[in-house]
Amino acid sequence: MIKSLIDETNKKMEKAIADLQRNLASVRTGRASIHLLDHVMADYYGASTPVSQLASLSTPEPTMILVQPWDVSALVPIERAIQASDLGVNPSNDGKVIRVPIPALTEERRRHLAKGVGHIAEDHRVAVRQVRHDSHDRLKKLLKDKKITEDDERNVMKKVQELTDSHIKKIDALAKAKEDEILKF
Repeated sequence: MIKSLIDETNKKMEKAIADLQRNLASVRTGRASIHLLDHVMADYYGASTPVSQLASLSTPEPTMILVQPWDVSALVPIERAIQASDLGVNPSNDGKVIRVPIPALTEERRRHLAKGVGHIAEDHRVAVRQVRHDSHDRLKKLLKDKKITEDDERNVMKKVQELTDSHIKKIDALAKAKEDEILKF
């Protein structure tokens, strides 16, 4: 029972780390990445659909994303969705593919993006702490129901705190690496 609680806590914290990595991959760094378009949704036959499900995405150059729709009728909706996104890019459509040039970031935009990375990281730190809080609540309930001893509760709380600390360190390291990547150019 105690082992399963620790394992479950660890899994939930790992999910927060995985979600952070996905979110950070979609933050612009000045270099082209197909993950920049992960959150861009195009209106395709009345349904909001991710661009990655409507087209093949590639990066033929360090500053260019190439979008090749599987259905030519999706070309214009994809182009509009990219223009409407908050990426600050201007796609060009040649009738078959969409080229998305990634312009160099200004210093002000870099600082703004780095600050956004800090906010994303803080949201995930809060998520990890919430998992810790939920585990503590479950432990207190087990103690109240006399299913574990006070020593067991104390030992498990210590292990959960160690898990929390290690996951927050991972979050800090990922955020720092992304901020450095954004600011280094």
